[in-house]
Amino acid sequence: MATLSRRTFFGQIGWGLGASMILPSLSAMTPEEYNGFDNKKLNIALCGLGRYANVLKGAIPASQSCRLAGIVTGTPAKAAQWQHEFSIPTKNSYTYQNFDQIANNPDIDVVYITLPNGLHKEFTLRAAKAGKHVIVEKPMAFTEKDCQEMIDACQKAGVQLAVGYRLHYDPHHIELKRLGQNKVFGQVRLIEASLGYRLAGISPDDWHLKKAIAGGGPLMNLGVYCVQSSRYVLGEEPIAVTAQFGPVTMPDLFKEVEENITWQLYFPSGAICTSSCTSNCNIDRFFASADEGYFELEPALSYGPFKGRTSEAVFNFPVVNQQAAMVDDIAKHILSAKPLPAHISGEEGKKDMRVLEGIYQAAASGRKVNLVY
Repeated sequence: MATLSRRTFFGQIGWGLGASMILPSLSAMTPEEYNGFDNKKLNIALCGLGRYANVLKGAIPASQSCRLAGIVTGTPAKAAQWQHEFSIPTKNSYTYQNFDQIANNPDIDVVYITLPNGLHKEFTLRAAKAGKHVIVEKPMAFTEKDCQEMIDACQKAGVQLAVGYRLHYDPHHIELKRLGQNKVFGQVRLIEASLGYRLAGISPDDWHLKKAIAGGGPLMNLGVYCVQSSRYVLGEEPIAVTAQFGPVTMPDLFKEVEENITWQLYFPSGAICTSSCTSNCNIDRFFASADEGYFELEPALSYGPFKGRTSEAVFNFPVVNQQAAMVDDIAKHILSAKPLPAHISGEEGKKDMRVLEGIYQAAASGRKVNLVY
Protein backbone atom coordinates (compact mmCIF):
# COMPACT_ATOMS: atom_id res chain seq x y z
CA MET A 1 0.00 0.00 0.00
CA ALA A 2 2.80 2.44 0.82
CA THR A 3 3.99 2.36 -2.81
CA LEU A 4 0.59 3.23 -4.30
CA SER A 5 -0.24 6.81 -5.15
CA ARG A 6 -3.54 8.17 -3.94
CA ARG A 7 -4.80 8.11 -7.52
CA THR A 8 -3.82 4.44 -7.94
CA PHE A 9 -5.38 3.59 -4.59
CA PHE A 10 -8.75 5.05 -5.50
CA GLY A 11 -8.61 3.52 -8.95
CA GLN A 12 -7.96 -0.01 -7.69
CA ILE A 13 -9.92 -0.20 -4.48
CA GLY A 14 -12.97 -2.45 -4.57
CA TRP A 15 -15.53 -3.28 -1.95
CA GLY A 16 -13.86 -6.47 -0.79
CA LEU A 17 -10.47 -4.78 -0.55
CA GLY A 18 -11.95 -1.75 1.17
CA ALA A 19 -13.85 -3.79 3.72
CA SER A 20 -10.72 -5.52 4.88
CA MET A 21 -8.22 -2.68 4.56
CA ILE A 22 -9.96 0.58 5.39
CA LEU A 23 -13.40 -0.40 6.70
CA PRO A 24 -12.72 -2.85 9.51
CA SER A 25 -15.68 -1.72 11.61
CA LEU A 26 -18.05 -2.97 8.89
CA SER A 27 -16.74 -6.52 9.02
CA ALA A 28 -19.38 -9.04 10.00
CA MET A 29 -18.96 -11.12 13.12
CA THR A 30 -17.36 -14.47 12.44
CA PRO A 31 -19.24 -17.72 13.01
CA GLU A 32 -16.90 -18.40 15.93
CA GLU A 33 -17.93 -15.12 17.56
CA TYR A 34 -21.60 -15.97 17.16
CA ASN A 35 -21.05 -19.46 18.56
CA GLY A 36 -19.50 -17.82 21.59
CA PHE A 37 -22.94 -16.33 22.31
CA ASP A 38 -24.62 -19.74 21.95
CA ASN A 39 -26.58 -18.24 19.05
CA LYS A 40 -28.24 -15.80 21.44
CA LYS A 41 -29.71 -12.67 19.93
CA LEU A 42 -30.07 -9.31 21.59
CA ASN A 43 -33.76 -8.71 22.30
CA ILE A 44 -34.75 -5.11 21.57
CA ALA A 45 -37.91 -3.25 22.57
CA LEU A 46 -38.67 -0.14 20.52
CA CYS A 47 -39.91 2.71 22.71
CA GLY A 48 -41.96 5.01 20.50
CA LEU A 49 -43.44 3.81 17.21
CA GLY A 50 -43.21 6.95 15.10
CA ARG A 51 -41.41 7.69 11.84
CA TYR A 52 -37.94 6.50 12.81
CA ALA A 53 -39.26 3.33 14.43
CA ASN A 54 -40.61 2.47 10.99
CA VAL A 55 -37.06 2.67 9.67
CA LEU A 56 -35.76 0.47 12.47
CA LYS A 57 -38.49 -2.13 12.08
CA GLY A 58 -36.80 -3.13 8.85
CA ALA A 59 -33.25 -2.75 10.14
CA ILE A 60 -33.52 -4.86 13.28
CA PRO A 61 -34.83 -7.99 11.49
CA ALA A 62 -32.17 -7.40 8.82
CA SER A 63 -29.42 -7.57 11.43
CA GLN A 64 -27.67 -10.83 12.21
CA SER A 65 -27.69 -10.62 15.98
CA CYS A 66 -30.79 -8.69 17.09
CA ARG A 67 -34.46 -9.48 17.45
CA LEU A 68 -37.40 -7.09 17.68
CA ALA A 69 -38.89 -8.52 20.83
CA GLY A 70 -41.02 -5.76 22.33
CA ILE A 71 -42.72 -2.42 21.80
CA VAL A 72 -43.72 0.62 23.85
CA THR A 73 -46.47 2.87 22.52
CA GLY A 74 -49.36 5.00 23.66
CA THR A 75 -51.51 4.05 20.67
CA PRO A 76 -53.48 0.78 20.96
CA ALA A 77 -53.92 0.49 17.18
CA LYS A 78 -50.16 0.69 16.65
CA ALA A 79 -49.61 -1.91 19.35
CA ALA A 80 -52.00 -4.33 17.67
CA GLN A 81 -50.45 -3.76 14.24
CA TRP A 82 -46.87 -4.29 15.40
CA GLN A 83 -47.75 -7.32 17.53
CA HIS A 84 -49.33 -8.94 14.51
CA GLU A 85 -46.57 -8.00 12.04
CA PHE A 86 -43.67 -9.15 14.24
CA SER A 87 -45.35 -11.86 16.34
CA ILE A 88 -44.74 -9.87 19.51
CA PRO A 89 -46.55 -11.40 22.48
CA THR A 90 -48.91 -9.19 24.45
CA LYS A 91 -46.68 -9.49 27.52
CA ASN A 92 -43.90 -7.72 25.58
CA SER A 93 -46.11 -4.79 24.61
CA TYR A 94 -46.10 -1.80 26.97
CA THR A 95 -47.63 1.64 27.29
CA TYR A 96 -45.80 4.69 28.59
CA GLN A 97 -47.74 4.33 31.83
CA ASN A 98 -46.82 0.70 32.58
CA PHE A 99 -43.36 0.89 31.00
CA ASP A 100 -41.57 0.36 34.31
CA GLN A 101 -42.96 -3.19 34.47
CA ILE A 102 -40.43 -4.06 31.76
CA ALA A 103 -38.02 -4.64 34.65
CA ASN A 104 -39.78 -7.96 35.25
CA ASN A 105 -39.46 -9.16 31.65
CA PRO A 106 -36.36 -11.28 30.94
CA ASP A 107 -37.29 -11.38 27.25
CA ILE A 108 -36.16 -7.74 26.81
CA ASP A 109 -32.44 -6.90 26.89
CA VAL A 110 -32.37 -3.41 25.40
CA VAL A 111 -34.77 -0.50 25.14
CA TYR A 112 -34.26 1.54 21.95
CA ILE A 113 -35.73 5.01 22.55
CA THR A 114 -37.10 6.72 19.43
CA LEU A 115 -39.42 9.12 21.23
CA PRO A 116 -39.44 12.91 20.68
CA ASN A 117 -36.29 14.59 21.99
CA GLY A 118 -37.82 15.86 25.21
CA LEU A 119 -38.58 12.32 26.38
CA HIS A 120 -35.11 10.85 25.80
CA LYS A 121 -33.83 11.59 29.28
CA GLU A 122 -36.94 10.39 31.14
CA PHE A 123 -37.13 7.04 29.40
CA THR A 124 -33.38 6.47 29.54
CA LEU A 125 -33.53 6.90 33.31
CA ARG A 126 -36.57 4.64 33.57
CA ALA A 127 -35.03 1.96 31.34
CA ALA A 128 -31.79 2.02 33.32
CA LYS A 129 -33.71 1.71 36.59
CA ALA A 130 -35.48 -1.31 35.06
CA GLY A 131 -32.07 -2.90 34.44
CA LYS A 132 -32.21 -2.67 30.65
CA HIS A 133 -29.45 -1.53 28.31
CA VAL A 134 -30.34 1.62 26.38
CA ILE A 135 -29.99 2.89 22.82
CA VAL A 136 -31.23 6.46 22.53
CA GLU A 137 -31.66 8.49 19.38
CA LYS A 138 -30.08 11.88 18.71
CA PRO A 139 -29.97 14.44 20.12
CA MET A 140 -29.26 12.53 23.30
CA ALA A 141 -30.98 15.18 25.48
CA PHE A 142 -31.44 18.95 25.76
CA THR A 143 -28.31 19.81 27.76
CA GLU A 144 -24.88 18.45 28.58
CA LYS A 145 -26.01 18.20 32.21
CA ASP A 146 -28.95 16.00 31.20
CA CYS A 147 -26.58 13.76 29.22
CA GLN A 148 -24.36 13.32 32.26
CA GLU A 149 -27.37 12.33 34.38
CA MET A 150 -28.26 9.69 31.81
CA ILE A 151 -24.69 8.37 31.75
CA ASP A 152 -24.55 8.27 35.54
CA ALA A 153 -27.90 6.46 35.81
CA CYS A 154 -26.80 3.74 33.37
CA GLN A 155 -23.46 3.30 35.11
CA LYS A 156 -25.19 3.03 38.49
CA ALA A 157 -27.58 0.41 37.11
CA GLY A 158 -24.77 -1.55 35.45
CA VAL A 159 -26.24 -1.22 31.96
CA GLN A 160 -24.72 0.15 28.76
CA LEU A 161 -25.83 3.34 27.03
CA ALA A 162 -25.51 3.82 23.26
CA VAL A 163 -26.49 6.73 21.02
CA GLY A 164 -27.80 5.97 17.52
CA TYR A 165 -24.83 7.23 15.51
CA ARG A 166 -25.64 5.27 12.34
CA LEU A 167 -23.22 7.14 10.04
CA HIS A 168 -20.22 5.59 11.79
CA TYR A 169 -21.28 2.35 10.07
CA ASP A 170 -21.56 3.71 6.55
CA PRO A 171 -18.50 3.00 4.36
CA HIS A 172 -18.58 6.48 2.82
CA HIS A 173 -18.25 8.09 6.23
CA ILE A 174 -15.59 5.65 7.31
CA GLU A 175 -13.72 6.77 4.21
CA LEU A 176 -14.23 10.46 5.08
CA LYS A 177 -12.79 9.76 8.50
CA ARG A 178 -9.78 7.98 6.98
CA LEU A 179 -9.13 10.77 4.49
CA GLY A 180 -9.26 13.43 7.18
CA GLN A 181 -7.58 11.83 10.15
CA ASN A 182 -4.82 10.19 8.07
CA LYS A 183 -4.25 13.48 6.25
CA VAL A 184 -4.37 11.73 2.88
CA PHE A 185 -4.59 15.16 1.24
CA GLY A 186 -2.67 16.95 3.96
CA GLN A 187 -4.10 19.00 6.80
CA VAL A 188 -7.81 19.76 6.45
CA ARG A 189 -8.30 23.52 6.62
CA LEU A 190 -11.98 24.04 5.89
CA ILE A 191 -15.11 21.92 6.23
CA GLU A 192 -18.61 22.75 5.08
CA ALA A 193 -21.30 20.39 6.39
CA SER A 194 -24.96 21.31 6.03
CA LEU A 195 -28.30 19.54 6.26
CA GLY A 196 -31.86 20.71 5.83
CA TYR A 197 -35.23 20.01 4.31
CA ARG A 198 -38.33 22.07 3.74
CA LEU A 199 -41.08 21.68 6.32
CA ALA A 200 -43.73 23.72 4.52
CA GLY A 201 -47.07 21.98 4.84
CA ILE A 202 -46.28 20.42 8.20
CA SER A 203 -48.98 20.68 10.85
CA PRO A 204 -48.46 23.59 13.28
CA ASP A 205 -49.06 21.04 16.04
CA ASP A 206 -46.14 18.82 14.98
CA TRP A 207 -43.81 18.20 17.92
CA HIS A 208 -40.76 19.38 15.96
CA LEU A 209 -42.17 22.92 16.21
CA LYS A 210 -42.68 22.85 19.99
CA LYS A 211 -39.68 23.94 22.04
CA ALA A 212 -40.74 22.05 25.16
CA ILE A 213 -40.65 18.67 23.39
CA ALA A 214 -38.19 19.33 20.54
CA GLY A 215 -35.69 21.50 22.40
CA GLY A 216 -35.12 23.60 19.28
CA GLY A 217 -35.54 23.61 15.54
CA PRO A 218 -33.29 22.20 12.80
CA LEU A 219 -30.17 22.50 14.98
CA MET A 220 -31.59 19.97 17.44
CA ASN A 221 -33.20 17.87 14.72
CA LEU A 222 -30.31 17.78 12.24
CA GLY A 223 -27.32 19.63 13.63
CA VAL A 224 -25.76 16.63 15.34
CA TYR A 225 -24.89 15.18 11.92
CA CYS A 226 -22.97 18.30 10.91
CA VAL A 227 -21.16 18.57 14.25
CA GLN A 228 -20.36 14.85 14.29
CA SER A 229 -18.93 14.75 10.79
CA SER A 230 -16.59 17.66 11.39
CA ARG A 231 -15.38 16.17 14.67
CA TYR A 232 -14.63 12.68 13.36
CA VAL A 233 -13.12 13.80 10.07
CA LEU A 234 -10.68 16.07 11.90
CA GLY A 235 -10.26 13.83 14.95
CA GLU A 236 -10.41 16.97 17.08
CA GLU A 237 -12.78 18.70 19.46
CA PRO A 238 -13.90 22.25 18.60
CA ILE A 239 -12.63 24.89 21.02
CA ALA A 240 -14.95 27.78 20.12
CA VAL A 241 -18.04 28.63 18.10
CA THR A 242 -19.78 31.61 16.50
CA ALA A 243 -23.34 31.34 15.20
CA GLN A 244 -26.21 33.26 13.62
CA PHE A 245 -29.94 32.66 13.52
CA GLY A 246 -31.34 32.96 9.98
CA PRO A 247 -34.57 34.59 8.81
CA VAL A 248 -38.00 33.25 9.63
CA THR A 249 -39.85 32.78 6.36
CA MET A 250 -42.72 30.70 7.78
CA PRO A 251 -43.80 32.67 10.89
CA ASP A 252 -47.02 30.69 11.28
CA LEU A 253 -44.94 27.57 11.93
CA PHE A 254 -41.75 28.80 13.55
CA LYS A 255 -43.06 30.63 16.59
CA GLU A 256 -41.10 28.69 19.22
CA VAL A 257 -38.02 27.22 17.50
CA GLU A 258 -35.53 28.50 14.92
CA GLU A 259 -36.20 27.95 11.23
CA ASN A 260 -32.61 28.53 10.09
CA ILE A 261 -29.24 28.62 11.83
CA THR A 262 -25.62 28.86 10.66
CA TRP A 263 -22.50 28.36 12.75
CA GLN A 264 -18.72 28.20 12.60
CA LEU A 265 -16.65 25.76 14.68
CA TYR A 266 -13.00 26.51 15.42
CA PHE A 267 -10.59 23.61 15.98
CA PRO A 268 -7.13 23.43 17.64
CA SER A 269 -5.40 22.72 14.30
CA GLY A 270 -6.75 25.96 12.88
CA ALA A 271 -9.43 24.23 10.83
CA ILE A 272 -12.84 25.87 10.58
CA CYS A 273 -16.17 24.14 9.93
CA THR A 274 -19.08 26.19 8.64
CA SER A 275 -22.52 24.57 8.80
CA SER A 276 -26.14 25.45 8.19
CA CYS A 277 -29.27 23.63 9.27
CA THR A 278 -32.58 24.74 7.86
CA SER A 279 -36.25 23.87 7.67
CA ASN A 280 -37.02 25.94 4.57
CA CYS A 281 -34.98 24.22 1.84
CA ASN A 282 -33.22 20.98 0.95
CA ILE A 283 -29.47 20.69 1.47
CA ASP A 284 -27.37 17.62 2.25
CA ARG A 285 -23.64 17.96 1.66
CA PHE A 286 -20.16 17.60 3.18
CA PHE A 287 -17.03 19.21 1.74
CA ALA A 288 -13.48 19.28 3.12
CA SER A 289 -10.60 21.27 1.66
CA ALA A 290 -7.05 20.22 2.60
CA ASP A 291 -3.56 21.44 1.70
CA GLU A 292 -3.25 19.07 -1.27
CA GLY A 293 -6.81 18.44 -2.41
CA TYR A 294 -10.41 18.02 -1.33
CA PHE A 295 -13.02 15.35 -0.63
CA GLU A 296 -16.79 15.53 -0.47
CA LEU A 297 -20.12 13.71 -0.29
CA GLU A 298 -23.43 14.82 -1.76
CA PRO A 299 -25.86 13.52 -0.58
CA ALA A 300 -23.86 13.25 2.61
CA LEU A 301 -25.66 13.16 5.97
CA SER A 302 -29.08 11.67 5.29
CA TYR A 303 -29.88 8.02 4.62
CA GLY A 304 -28.19 8.08 1.21
CA PRO A 305 -27.42 6.63 -1.22
CA PHE A 306 -24.26 8.70 -0.90
CA LYS A 307 -22.00 9.87 -3.69
CA GLY A 308 -18.38 10.73 -2.94
CA ARG A 309 -15.44 12.14 -4.77
CA THR A 310 -12.02 13.64 -4.11
CA SER A 311 -9.82 15.97 -6.11
CA GLU A 312 -8.40 12.79 -7.70
CA ALA A 313 -11.18 10.25 -8.07
CA VAL A 314 -14.74 9.16 -7.37
CA PHE A 315 -15.49 6.84 -4.45
CA ASN A 316 -18.86 5.13 -4.20
CA PHE A 317 -19.30 2.08 -2.00
CA PRO A 318 -22.28 -0.28 -2.04
CA VAL A 319 -25.26 0.80 0.02
CA VAL A 320 -25.35 -0.73 3.50
CA ASN A 321 -28.13 -0.79 6.05
CA GLN A 322 -26.61 1.68 8.48
CA GLN A 323 -28.99 0.88 11.31
CA ALA A 324 -28.60 -2.89 10.96
CA ALA A 325 -24.80 -2.59 11.02
CA MET A 326 -25.03 -0.35 14.08
CA VAL A 327 -27.28 -2.61 16.15
CA ASP A 328 -25.14 -5.62 15.19
CA ASP A 329 -22.08 -3.86 16.57
CA ILE A 330 -23.95 -2.92 19.74
CA ALA A 331 -25.09 -6.54 20.12
CA LYS A 332 -21.55 -7.83 19.59
CA HIS A 333 -20.33 -5.76 22.53
CA ILE A 334 -23.26 -6.27 24.88
CA LEU A 335 -23.51 -10.03 24.31
CA SER A 336 -19.79 -10.41 24.97
CA ALA A 337 -19.98 -8.10 28.02
CA LYS A 338 -17.55 -5.60 26.46
CA PRO A 339 -17.82 -1.81 26.72
CA LEU A 340 -19.40 -0.12 23.73
CA PRO A 341 -17.11 1.66 21.24
CA ALA A 342 -16.47 5.30 22.15
CA HIS A 343 -18.04 6.55 18.92
CA ILE A 344 -21.55 5.43 19.93
CA SER A 345 -21.26 5.92 23.70
CA GLY A 346 -23.17 8.28 25.94
CA GLU A 347 -19.98 10.28 26.34
CA GLU A 348 -20.02 10.93 22.59
CA GLY A 349 -23.60 12.15 22.81
CA LYS A 350 -22.61 14.47 25.65
CA LYS A 351 -19.79 15.97 23.56
CA ASP A 352 -22.19 16.80 20.75
CA MET A 353 -24.65 18.37 23.17
CA ARG A 354 -21.89 20.58 24.59
CA VAL A 355 -21.36 21.94 21.06
CA LEU A 356 -25.08 22.37 20.33
CA GLU A 357 -25.52 24.33 23.54
CA GLY A 358 -22.56 26.50 22.57
CA ILE A 359 -24.08 27.15 19.13
CA TYR A 360 -27.37 28.34 20.65
CA GLN A 361 -25.50 30.53 23.15
CA ALA A 362 -23.37 32.09 20.40
CA ALA A 363 -26.38 32.75 18.15
CA ALA A 364 -28.36 34.33 20.98
CA SER A 365 -25.48 36.52 22.22
CA GLY A 366 -23.78 37.38 18.94
CA ARG A 367 -20.45 36.55 20.57
CA LYS A 368 -17.81 33.86 20.13
CA VAL A 369 -18.31 31.17 22.76
CA ASN A 370 -15.40 29.13 24.06
CA LEU A 371 -16.15 25.44 24.57
CA VAL A 372 -14.83 24.20 27.90
CA TYR A 373 -13.92 20.51 28.33
